[in-house]
Amino acid sequence: MKIAAISEDGVTLSQHFGRAPYYVVLSVEGGKVVGRETRPKAGHHTFAATESPLAPGERHGYDAGSQVKHASMAQSIADCQVLLVGGMGWGAYESLKSRNIDPIVTDVEGIEEAVKLYLDGKLPNLMERLH
Repeated sequence: MKIAAISEDGVTLSQHFGRAPYYVVLSVEGGKVVGRETRPKAGHHTFAATESPLAPGERHGYDAGSQVKHASMAQSIADCQVLLVGGMGWGAYESLKSRNIDPIVTDVEGIEEAVKLYLDGKLPNLMERLH
């Protein structure tokens, strides 16, 4: 199993999926972390020049442009089953779910602690942090 976590520093979970520049990907076997790597992540910094206003009636994160961005952000973790985040939008959340990646939204700050709690079945999934 592979668990991805969004991060700005490789140690703590970022508070917003779209702004984080990295994924920390942990390989887990037998309930223990056996590998760790850092992967670049596309995000708001990547797409800033291509931002366009929403058409009337479109919801943020659900427009065609956002869906393309979400696909690009998910591409480098297509081999992961779980994504740990501090916060994200509903559009990104649902886009990841459609790609069989289970986003867990939590207030736990440390990546190592969050992974341990997840593996123990004790990591809080705070859906109210979705926006």
